[in-house]
Amino acid sequence: MVDPNLHHESGRRDLPALARKSQIVPPHDMLTLFHQPLFANCRFVRICFAEYGEELALIEERPWTRRKEFLSLNAAGTLPVLLAEGDVPIVGADVIAEYLDETRGVLKRDRRLLAENPMERAEIRRLVDWYLVKMEGEVTRHLVRERVIKPYMDRAQGGGSPDSTAIRAARSNIKQHMKYTNWLAGTRNWLAGPRITYADMAAGAALSVLDYLGEIEWNNHPAAREWYTRVKSRPSFRPLLTERVRGLQPASHYADLDF
Repeated sequence: MVDPNLHHESGRRDLPALARKSQIVPPHDMLTLFHQPLFANCRFVRICFAEYGEELALIEERPWTRRKEFLSLNAAGTLPVLLAEGDVPIVGADVIAEYLDETRGVLKRDRRLLAENPMERAEIRRLVDWYLVKMEGEVTRHLVRERVIKPYMDRAQGGGSPDSTAIRAARSNIKQHMKYTNWLAGTRNWLAGPRITYADMAAGAALSVLDYLGEIEWNNHPAAREWYTRVKSRPSFRPLLTERVRGLQPASHYADLDF
């Protein structure tokens, strides 16, 4: 699908078998992320690390194949999975985000993506859950599966023709999520409050997937459009805007910072 700029540097002999088999050997100080390019939770992790100026070595994993080497890292077979220091696997976007905050975020002061105040942290986490769990379950997952993933799956894995009923339901659900995003963007400086946080990264990741697929009517949601313009103009978004999925071109405005 996507051919990310991966690092093929020698010197790490303790990297797990899956990474070695993928011929990707990042340098000692670079962490490795197993991901899919159009999975919102994987994009969220990439953006958050980039916000802190940290580069990740990327390994594109197809979880539906259930490779035993990948399952040895995450028995659930889900993405994303981060190989952290010592090649210890950290599983799931929310868990990775907590790890990132505890190991990097606490040192960033006003650039920290998770607030100091417990109530503000709760609101940030609520919105991360909204976009990476609720919206994922009602919209994003279905459109990505039907429009992007199925062509790469065989029949035994659930491949085949797109399910038009699932696509219609997901498209119908987009409307309420966009109305809510528009309300948040119109009543707050950033989605969770006065400064940019994990909430904006999660929403930006989810909406960038739908925007790639041309599924959002931005003209109907001006506040959300203005907010998203600010988000996708950040340097952390640049790698996402330049990547392309093989066989599926993005909407014409996808990489345009001014739409």
